[in-house]
Amino acid sequence: MINTADYLLAAGRNTDTALLTEHTSATYGELKAASARLAQALLAAGVGPTDRVGLLGGNSLFWVAAYLASLKLNAVVVPFSTTLTPAELEQRQAIINCRAFCVDRPAYRRLKAGLPAGLPLIFDAALNGPGPAEWPSLPTEPQQDAVYIFTSGTTARPRVVRLTHRNLQANTESIVAYLELTPADRMLALLPFDYCFGASLLHTHLRVGGSLVLSRFLYPESMLDVLEATGCTGLAGVPSVYQTLLRNTSFPTRPLKSLAKVQQAGGKLPAVQIKELAAAVPHGQVFVMYGQTEATARLSYLPPALLPTKLGSVGRGIPGVELVVLDSAGAPVAPGAVGEVVARGDNISPGYLDDAAATARKFVAGALHTGDLATVDDEGFITIVDRQDDFIKPLGYRVSSQSIEAHVLELPDVVAAAAIGVPDPAQGEAIYVALTLRAGSTLTPAAVIDHCRRGLARHMVPQRVDIVKSLPLNGNGKVVKSVLREQAALRTAH
Repeated sequence: MINTADYLLAAGRNTDTALLTEHTSATYGELKAASARLAQALLAAGVGPTDRVGLLGGNSLFWVAAYLASLKLNAVVVPFSTTLTPAELEQRQAIINCRAFCVDRPAYRRLKAGLPAGLPLIFDAALNGPGPAEWPSLPTEPQQDAVYIFTSGTTARPRVVRLTHRNLQANTESIVAYLELTPADRMLALLPFDYCFGASLLHTHLRVGGSLVLSRFLYPESMLDVLEATGCTGLAGVPSVYQTLLRNTSFPTRPLKSLAKVQQAGGKLPAVQIKELAAAVPHGQVFVMYGQTEATARLSYLPPALLPTKLGSVGRGIPGVELVVLDSAGAPVAPGAVGEVVARGDNISPGYLDDAAATARKFVAGALHTGDLATVDDEGFITIVDRQDDFIKPLGYRVSSQSIEAHVLELPDVVAAAAIGVPDPAQGEAIYVALTLRAGSTLTPAAVIDHCRRGLARHMVPQRVDIVKSLPLNGNGKVVKSVLREQAALRTAH
């Protein structure tokens, strides 16, 4: 099997642009040269096949080159989020035991206390090495581990997902096929590459010889300026990205003529906002997608032409992936009934690192049990109901948090909303909603509750609504409901 680094770099011509930032750009030839220099630096640090290489930094030429160099050496890349604290980094390093770290200077300044003493560190200055470097030639087995990714769970010991060279290449081929990507595609890369969704954007656009503009979502209007100035054809984001763009920026009225393909995944964007997103890019296509880290990245997509008739669905399995919805006995559910989404395909991870019990629960006979509950219609289109852990149980009912959030977001002044269950002596769990508003809005919590009373069953109406400045997000832009529960408990105590 071809090494994944070679697989990703095969289509890009040396003179074509691969990566752009606000001030710089790099061609494929420059990216290949940078990757070769870092491969030699890793070899000099004693890194060999199966060794683990930590990768710590923001999206950059250095990050991409270090990633490709590690893959080329048949080492295992371990991307770490730059949002970690030094203590969290130290904890994860104790689990993973990296042989060396590639780290950029900003990340090093903030997190150096979490890096073990004496470990080889390769900095971004290594990109400026003397002369051309040799690109190693090593055989690669399809089942070799290529990347280890920490889950975003909140357990004391986070799980580590193993992804093989076969996993990476299979998922990349599938995504390229259904998005019909070409060398002309240019992606505005807002999501961090240490997140599987962000990594999938890197993989797919390098694979076809396209390009990526490395930007950030810190100032959304400035980000839109970058998208327009660089002629990006693609935009990808999690729900929090689109909620901000749709209800707190000029995005809905801005004629971004180059934007042709919009990807949404990483959580459920309510139907009302999917409609707003499609209206905001009338000349483009909106791809609603679904995936998990344990599936490398993507599991399903809804063809843009079906948005009007299958609104709310995440579609069917991507090419090469079989998706079914099963009941507790392992049988396919009837249309409209709720069951668990189960997936098979070459993109499915072999399991978790050093955690046989969790692997046995999540991966059964080669199939991934996602933990997501869904319905399926008579044409096989899947609609996610909620995560098993996010259901709320007031008065013995089982309520989807996503259904409450979707109803609250029908109010145009609401930018984002998150519903959770909080302990309640009378009901078992009470429904609590935290939300953010458009700038200048005068919407009140009482008005939100009244809106819910008019449109939801009595047991689904929130007992409390708080308007907050921001929802707790992880480094990938996803709402962290465990933190929201802690914040809700503090507000109740005061």
